[in-house]
Amino acid sequence: MYDIIGYDDQQLKTVGDNLGLALNEMQSLKEYFIHLGRNPEDIEIQAVAQAWSEHSCYKSSKIYLKKYFSDLKSDYTILTMEDDAAVVSINEDYAYVVKMESHNHPSAVEPYGGAATGVGGIIRDVLCMGAQPVALVDSLYFGNPENTSGFLSERFIMNRVIAGIRDYGNRVGIPTIAGSVDFDESYNTIPLVDAGCIGIVKKDKVVRSFVNKVGDLLIVCGGRTGRDGIHGVNFASKILDKSNEENKNAVQLGNPIIKEPLIHAILEINELGIIDGMKDLGGGGFSSAVSEILHAGGISAEIDLDSVLLKDKNMNAWEIWVSESQERMLLALNEHNLKKAEEIFKKWGIEFSVIGKTISNKNLIIKYKNKKIMDMDLAFLTSGPEYKRDFKPRERINSETVVREPENYINFIHDFVQRPNLCSRFNIVRQYDFTVRGNTINRPFTGIPNHETHSDASVFKALEDSFIGISLTSGSREKLVDIDPYEGTIEVLIESYKNTICTGSIPNGVVDAMNFGNPEVPETMYNFIESAHAISDFCKKMNLPLVSGNVSFYNETDSREIKPTPNILMIGTISDVRRVKTSEFKKEGDPVYLVGELINSLAGSEYAEVFSSRSTSLIKIDYVHLKEIMNKIHEGNSTIMAMHDISQGGLLMSLLEMSFGNNLGIDADISNIDGNTNTKLFSELGTAMLIEVDSSMEEQFLKIFKDIHKVKIGKTSRDHIIIKNMGKTIISENKEILRNLWEHGLDKYI
Repeated sequence: MYDIIGYDDQQLKTVGDNLGLALNEMQSLKEYFIHLGRNPEDIEIQAVAQAWSEHSCYKSSKIYLKKYFSDLKSDYTILTMEDDAAVVSINEDYAYVVKMESHNHPSAVEPYGGAATGVGGIIRDVLCMGAQPVALVDSLYFGNPENTSGFLSERFIMNRVIAGIRDYGNRVGIPTIAGSVDFDESYNTIPLVDAGCIGIVKKDKVVRSFVNKVGDLLIVCGGRTGRDGIHGVNFASKILDKSNEENKNAVQLGNPIIKEPLIHAILEINELGIIDGMKDLGGGGFSSAVSEILHAGGISAEIDLDSVLLKDKNMNAWEIWVSESQERMLLALNEHNLKKAEEIFKKWGIEFSVIGKTISNKNLIIKYKNKKIMDMDLAFLTSGPEYKRDFKPRERINSETVVREPENYINFIHDFVQRPNLCSRFNIVRQYDFTVRGNTINRPFTGIPNHETHSDASVFKALEDSFIGISLTSGSREKLVDIDPYEGTIEVLIESYKNTICTGSIPNGVVDAMNFGNPEVPETMYNFIESAHAISDFCKKMNLPLVSGNVSFYNETDSREIKPTPNILMIGTISDVRRVKTSEFKKEGDPVYLVGELINSLAGSEYAEVFSSRSTSLIKIDYVHLKEIMNKIHEGNSTIMAMHDISQGGLLMSLLEMSFGNNLGIDADISNIDGNTNTKLFSELGTAMLIEVDSSMEEQFLKIFKDIHKVKIGKTSRDHIIIKNMGKTIISENKEILRNLWEHGLDKYI
């Protein structure tokens, strides 16, 4: 036991540093126990340490989350920013449940386990709302694939992260259908792993993340509690130090073989309507789950830690309380319903134990070995501090670097299509089972078999007796956000919006995963605030709800931060999956139009990266007209054969990718697009997308899109890529030569 009430400031700081708490927080703890007239037990200090960690209480970000995100709902959202996951209406009877979270620090020190348990944790977040998890999403950010300077090589990190996602998702039988992979040197040894999950639930079966009934039993079911995952949230709330062996112990151990029957058991119990509240045991373990489910319901409980089923019988009480061992769920049930739940758990081979009972009290009471070891005010325990960090923009000179043109466009393009940020993701995504359950309509790849190209967004059939579909797309543009956190984040959202409407879907909701460096650095805090501000403005102007989110700070090591990376998961809906549009060209001789605005700038582009050119500003984009483009797409659905957004790699890569999915090429002339040759081909900014129009319906298409900015750039052809500008042929190449280079760009890394 620590003599907290007798310690001076330096002694408090020493204890606080050991527990990951700041000095002023230890003073708050001291004042609380002076008021009680006693010193805290170890478990009480540990409970505060995890509850008040950055990862758990968002002490650096909650001010701005409230400011920018508190009013971003819609008439079809059911639960947003309230429970463990968002609940959004699909129709009169059903809703989808969605959540995305980061698992960055664990994936840096133990890539396989970190990524796998990221998937496992996000599945539980959806399950605890009473929903059947139906699809997974992952957005991954790696360093230079050639990097070997870290504790782990970049190739090792990449391959083990991918394997962790693959093995967990495939074994639990939930398809991984969407996501993204980006490479940037700022992620060297500091990967970002943003895992998302979406589920389907009947509206009358939604379970809340609180319990307000006195006398309910608290039941933990699934995996046993062990020493794996201790101090996980504390570890994720500080600068990464991979040399510390304790960090490895903070990484949880996932077990999808337990998770699969656990899902069945939970859903079957929920079908009986007997669950009064439910939480998953993730970050912070019992300490978070028990405290939060009780405090949210305005009651408390008496907990008996002797009832917890353990992997290691020699665990200390505080270890049991804060362990983040995986595959565990916390349920609140009326004791009269225990027998019904017990029969279902037995049927599925799931272990469970009753660990406590809810009471009418403001204090949480914990007993262990017939001794009271905690008696603390839940409001004090769960509130956590709130910081108003200093913030200021990074000093920069507003200028645009002129990027030269390549000496030989054909040789340049051959190298360009193989770059890690542009080449195909087949090596990665083909490891995932994205068709299990049989509901994936638009897959991560589209086109003729063994000749596919990338999809803009994936679409799955949401309901058994309906053709309603849900689209998913996820990603970020860290180079753009690093130039300008506000306008860069707007570009991330624009791309997500374009990806969604290119499938024929209507954007329906936004989930953010905000990945940043050290919030104690004013420039980092400024980037976060501006990014949050941009998300708020975009959602308001586009009438989109922000339904769920996550903030991950301290993505830093050796005084080097990641580039600011606000990852956006956008959900769309389509009334009939039979009307889904895909990105590959469909038939020879069809006209191809550039629709929307292509900005005459190479800022933040992959092309500029080739020449090591750095920009310091982004052009402000008028994006509201995307809603009108979306409306015209729906009106002219029958005239459209294929659509693809223009983003990474610019117009060139969009044309090539549309060609790569079929035995078709393109004969294009870009003379009528504004700008120099290289900005026309490689600009990644703006609202522009490509549309292949049915040649027999071009007149009708033009009539529908008469008020939309568009440029006809050519026609689909047999199998050749021809691009001309101002009478000069930029490239004339057999499509298969370029496709082969693009398809095998990651072969030496994955």
